[in-house]
Amino acid sequence: MTLRLSTVILPYRRWHEGSRSAWVRAEELGFHTGYTYDHLSWRSFRDGPWFGAVPTLTAAAAVTDRMRLGTLVTSPNFRHPVTLAKELISLDDISGGRVTLGIGAGGTGFDATALGQEPWTPRERADRFAEFVPLLDRLLTEDSVSYEGDFYAAHEARNIPGCVQRPRLPFAVAATGPRGLRLAARHGQAWVTTGDPRLYEDGTPEQSVQAIRGQAERLADACAELGRDVTGLDKILLTGFTPDRSRPLESLDAFVDFAGRHAELGFTEIVVHWPIPDSDFAADQKVFERIVMEAPAQLR
Repeated sequence: MTLRLSTVILPYRRWHEGSRSAWVRAEELGFHTGYTYDHLSWRSFRDGPWFGAVPTLTAAAAVTDRMRLGTLVTSPNFRHPVTLAKELISLDDISGGRVTLGIGAGGTGFDATALGQEPWTPRERADRFAEFVPLLDRLLTEDSVSYEGDFYAAHEARNIPGCVQRPRLPFAVAATGPRGLRLAARHGQAWVTTGDPRLYEDGTPEQSVQAIRGQAERLADACAELGRDVTGLDKILLTGFTPDRSRPLESLDAFVDFAGRHAELGFTEIVVHWPIPDSDFAADQKVFERIVMEAPAQLR
């Protein structure tokens, strides 16, 4: 299988001041999927422009025809399964069935407190995630859903006509812990990782590859417990958060080496950040575009 290349375009620019052109160019370059972050604000971008994921993807759907679109990732931090399902079904319809939902448990960043709540503990995030994903699965596949859980409820929630993609749009579940990996194995069409965050500051690329290999092995174990073949689950690496940082985008050879090492671990999709000047995602646009156009042939 050819390793797919995708990009994540952060929603930090006004649509007509650079955002629209990036989405159009991403499709022209042949990216498999164009993702965006689903946050209320994020890290160093907090005090600048930042736009909503679903409206951004809706606009992207209107100016693209082939490229898939998705979140990387949505979380329960400020979402409810009932309202999210309605938005996703609408987006899937507008895009002609091109949407993938990246979904994770969320973290302790700005999203965690923006609605006025105290940050959830790791256990509560895991508990909510374990309830959120199965309920969202039902809401996207059943015409009417009623549910009463510990954290979420639905009363005769209607979602007719459902997704264009059947039985529903695919889930790409971000997970590294045992509970999250079980959710990916049960509900996911893909698994997402950024590597081991503990290695970002002081780890080596070799240690990172080893850690990711361990994550993939635990995913295989979770699939085996359910009687599922792990090879039927796409594996997505979101780059920029391993000890390699932005080095893979410095040259075509550097990227081919980086992607090849991760393809050997079974990854089917590598996601790179669209270059953002004066940020952690800064990269030479010409080199970036050369990588996108030439690397896939070298990675077959």
